Amino acid sequence: MAEAPRVGVVFVSHSVKIAEGLVELAAQMAPHTVLVAAGGTDEGGIGTSFTLVLAGIERADAGAGVAVLCDLGSAILTAETAFDFLDEGLRARVRIVDAPIVEGGVAAAVSAEVGDSLDDVVRAARSASAGSPPVDTSAGPARVTRTVTLTNKDGLHARPAADFVKLASTFDARVTVNGKDATSLLAIMSLGLIKGKTAEISSADAHGAEAVEALANLLASGFGEE
Repeated sequence: MAEAPRVGVVFVSHSVKIAEGLVELAAQMAPHTVLVAAGGTDEGGIGTSFTLVLAGIERADAGAGVAVLCDLGSAILTAETAFDFLDEGLRARVRIVDAPIVEGGVAAAVSAEVGDSLDDVVRAARSASAGSPPVDTSAGPARVTRTVTLTNKDGLHARPAADFVKLASTFDARVTVNGKDATSLLAIMSLGLIKGKTAEISSADAHGAEAVEALANLLASGFGEE
């Protein structure tokens, strides 16, 4: 049975090397996602190219949509011009995302890799600019805490981290993992939680016990990996 198409990601940069480097970086965590570099001018110089961006969007689309990330203001203008020239059907499933091209692009690629919808991919990219809200300590120590040792081979790499964040986002309670916001993909991946490392899952919310329990159980399960 064929896999469902994934959202594609296009990196629009003034530099060919930057765009290609971002694709190389994101591909380490999203090897099955179509990632397209649209950097530089038609001649390979510094700048942006309407033709390259338009072709990049068309190439990245597999039917699930395309997220476009840009490095500077004029790159956004080029992407918006290319957007206007897309056919109506494709235009309806393309988003030019206001997010940091590196952090947002990686977050978008990981989200696309696990099969998220276009809206979810855009949300993941934008979360990179929002950052993690500070932990509220005014209520005193966390009421609920569980500590879990990771057992799966690669720990919280791209797919498990995305699964973890998706589950955390289904709860209203604010939950942290080693002090980081459990709903921030980049924050969770930045923890470097590999096999054998421990994760302290906590919530100071009065109704946070269910979220902590569910997230701890997910980590303890090993995500179905050996």
